[in-house]
Amino acid sequence: MALTSDTVSVAPVIEPLESPMAARSHKPNILILYADDLGFGDLGCYGAMRVATPNIDRLARDGIKFHQGYATAATCTPSRYSLLTGSYPWRNPRAAILRGDAPLLIPPGSPTLPAMLNSAGYVTGVVGKWHLGLGVGEIDWNSNQMEGTPNDVGFNSAYIMAATNDRTPCVYIDNRHVDNLDPNDRLEVTYDRSKAFPSVPTPRTHPELVKLKGHDGGIVNGIPRLGYMRGGRSAVWDDQTMCDVFLDKALTFINSHRDEPFFLYYAFHEPHAPRIPAPRFVGTTDMGPRGDVIVELDWCVGQVLDKLDELGLRDNTIVIFSSDNGPVLFDAYHDNSIELAGDHKPAGPLRGGKYSSYDGGTRVPFLLRWPGVARPCESDALVCQMDLYGSFAALLSRPLGDDEAPDSENVLDALLGRSTHGRDFLVVEGSGRNTIVRTGDWAYIPPHEGSAVMYNGIELGNSPRCQLYDLSQDIGQQANIADAHTDVVTNLSNLLAEVLASHSTRPRSRSK
Repeated sequence: MALTSDTVSVAPVIEPLESPMAARSHKPNILILYADDLGFGDLGCYGAMRVATPNIDRLARDGIKFHQGYATAATCTPSRYSLLTGSYPWRNPRAAILRGDAPLLIPPGSPTLPAMLNSAGYVTGVVGKWHLGLGVGEIDWNSNQMEGTPNDVGFNSAYIMAATNDRTPCVYIDNRHVDNLDPNDRLEVTYDRSKAFPSVPTPRTHPELVKLKGHDGGIVNGIPRLGYMRGGRSAVWDDQTMCDVFLDKALTFINSHRDEPFFLYYAFHEPHAPRIPAPRFVGTTDMGPRGDVIVELDWCVGQVLDKLDELGLRDNTIVIFSSDNGPVLFDAYHDNSIELAGDHKPAGPLRGGKYSSYDGGTRVPFLLRWPGVARPCESDALVCQMDLYGSFAALLSRPLGDDEAPDSENVLDALLGRSTHGRDFLVVEGSGRNTIVRTGDWAYIPPHEGSAVMYNGIELGNSPRCQLYDLSQDIGQQANIADAHTDVVTNLSNLLAEVLASHSTRPRSRSK
């Protein structure tokens, strides 16, 4: 069902086939498929017409499609932090976009979603983009026993990239070591330009090596990245095979743990820039590399769903698909994404995108499939990725400690389609660290300094005036009605101040 700029219509909610109380006796597998910079309008099931996503659409058809599913932030690191910790990102001052050599954002041993599931008898794994830091200080990339990895925050196994595909180091980390690293060719990384390695080519020193114009750091595989790396040549990834490498690791994890409850956090790098699709996906759309890597992403999702079918795990696996934040077309790399997008609207009817305080920054695709328990339907319930922690704890009857998942609410009934009501309100992080309130039909954006429009054309939502929108009538956030509803503005401003000032423990669990 496509959303329009005038209204949000929702199909009736139907009772699930099986109660979660009965279903939890056999501990369903949990699989989170997490895209990177994928927008509300980038999928066929949300109205996209110029890129085919049949496998993700299959999830929507067989599960629950949420129209008000949110990440906690309009950028990646904060959203990922919230997903795994059940905490608003502003509670951690370091929860912002991290450099590739940043230390681990989540203190080792902290309560996390994978740690909670691990204590409930699940084997836990992460594959793909991490971008939550590594190490507990200055990291030694050449160690066989790296500290401060996903293994220290609840994951039994991890095969990841340290940060993003536009940041050094451009290597894979296999649990506690860099994969395929030659001990005689030490890997060094720096983000300090004054300490850049003289032997490492950059666009300034070797423009002839640049295959895709973008950042101005070290060139790896013809692509200039953020940061600089030297050595470790045998460990450098091939951008064109990245989707296959991570997919193989995900499928191997599923196959290896087919006979025990498992949790897999499969974090895709698509469609983050630089967009380097595998050769077989080049030209599969008329939107250039960004469209092609969305097709690549969809194919990977299909391979995972097919593997679940093959192993007989479909009915006992909760599959969640979402994105870390809203979409962006031009993001440093010159791949003609804006020109080739044409009439395709990555954020659909929403205003803004990645980095933005408007809804396009944090309102993202959100699908959940659990055959036999969550009957296929569409939902307008307000749900957030950080609520997966509290909701799965409730599903498994795992009491949460006072310092655990402080902002994660139990919205299990909404997630399973048993209720049309999710959260009462949600605070999300938009432009900079600007915070926004979403409640009912309202979206409230407080005054915030800064540019109104980003260099790439994204409207950031910054304004010296407060903004209030009725999303039931104006999903595109075109009419600021703050002056006509001063009482609502006052109430939401007070609510926001109260939430931001709060350092309370986990809110009372609610069953929706």
